[in-house]
Amino acid sequence: MTHPTSMRAVILTGHGGLDKLEYREDWPVPKPSAGEVLIKVGACGLNNTDINTRTAWYSKAIRGGISPSSGRAGFAHAVADARGWVGAALQFPRIQGADVAGHIVAVGDGVDTGRIGERVIVDPWLLGPGNWFDSKNAAYFGSECDGGFADYTTVRADNAIRIDSPLSDVELATFPCAYTTADNLISRTGLRPGETAVIAGASGGVGSAAVQLCRLRGARVIAIASRSKAALLEELGAQAVIDRATPHMAEAIRAAGGGSADVVLDVVGGGLFRLLVEALRHGGRYSTSGAIAGPFVDFDLRQLIYKDLQLTGATIVPPGTAPRLIRLIERGLLRPLLAAQFPLRELAAAQEAFLEKRHVGNIVVTMS
Repeated sequence: MTHPTSMRAVILTGHGGLDKLEYREDWPVPKPSAGEVLIKVGACGLNNTDINTRTAWYSKAIRGGISPSSGRAGFAHAVADARGWVGAALQFPRIQGADVAGHIVAVGDGVDTGRIGERVIVDPWLLGPGNWFDSKNAAYFGSECDGGFADYTTVRADNAIRIDSPLSDVELATFPCAYTTADNLISRTGLRPGETAVIAGASGGVGSAAVQLCRLRGARVIAIASRSKAALLEELGAQAVIDRATPHMAEAIRAAGGGSADVVLDVVGGGLFRLLVEALRHGGRYSTSGAIAGPFVDFDLRQLIYKDLQLTGATIVPPGTAPRLIRLIERGLLRPLLAAQFPLRELAAAQEAFLEKRHVGNIVVTMS
C-alpha cells in the first residue's frame, strides 16, 4: 500500500506564544522504524502538557499558573531555562499531541502485517525496559518524540492498542492522557469502596475522568468546579459539587461529605492546596498530577505530621494502565466527554479555547 510523501501537520518551532505553532501542508510523512507502526490519525486531543511545553511553564523560573493571557503569549523570561517535564531540553521542530485515535496503515520490520487496518488508540507513555519508574526511561508521545497533530504519526507497535468500539475517533481521542492520568492519581491513594474522594478541577479532562473512575471503584465523589458545570458532573456520578469560589472550602467539603475527606485528587494546586489538605481526615491521602493555579503553595507542615497524611505526586503511569482502561471503554463503562472539536489548521484557536477553561471534558483536533 502506498501513502502520500507529504502531509498536514502543526509543528512547534520553539518555546513561546501561539505564534510558535506553524501549520504546514508539506511536512514529510514519517516512516515506521523496526518495531513501529504508521498510524493515519483520525483525531488527537489536547492536554495541559501541550500548553506547558509550548509556554516554557516547566522552567523553574515560573512560580505561577498559566492564565489565558500567559498561555497565549508564553513566558519569554523563562525560555532560556525551558525544559520538558523530565527536565531535558526539547528538540524543535516538534509535532505535539499525545491523544491519538486512528488506524494502522503500515508497519515496520518485525511487526505483524496483519495489524494493518487495525483501529487503535495510542498509549502515550513510551516506557523503556527495566525500571519504568525512572524518568530517564519514560518518554512521552508528542513531547520527547513527534505526536499526533498531523495526518500521520509513528509509534512503537506495543503502544498502538487495538480497540473495538462504536465511538468515533473524535470521541476516542478524549481518553488517552486524561484517563491514564486520572487512574494513576487514584491508584496512588489506594482509594477504597465507600470512601469519600474530593476532586479539585473536576470539570477538566483529568478531573471528569477521575469522577467516573472513582465511582467505578464505589467511592463517594465531591467535585470542585464552577457552579455552571455542576449538572454535568452530577450526571457523571458526583454526589456533591462545591463551587470553586466558595470562601470556606475545607468547611464546605466536610459539610458535603458528612465529615473529613478520605482522599483528595488535585490538578489545581495554588491557593487551593492548603484548604484541600485541611479537609482531609487523620490518615487521609492526597495525590496531585498538576498545578494549573500555580506550583508554589502555602503549607503548614504540622498538617502532614500530626494528621499522619500521605502526599504523593502522580506523573509516570504504570505499564498496563492504558490496555486495562481500553477494555473499560469497549464495555461502555467510561463516557467520552467531548467539549469541542477544531480542524487541525485551527490548533491555535483550540488551545485558546482550552486556556479559557469554560469547557467540561476534552477539546479535540480532527484531521477530516
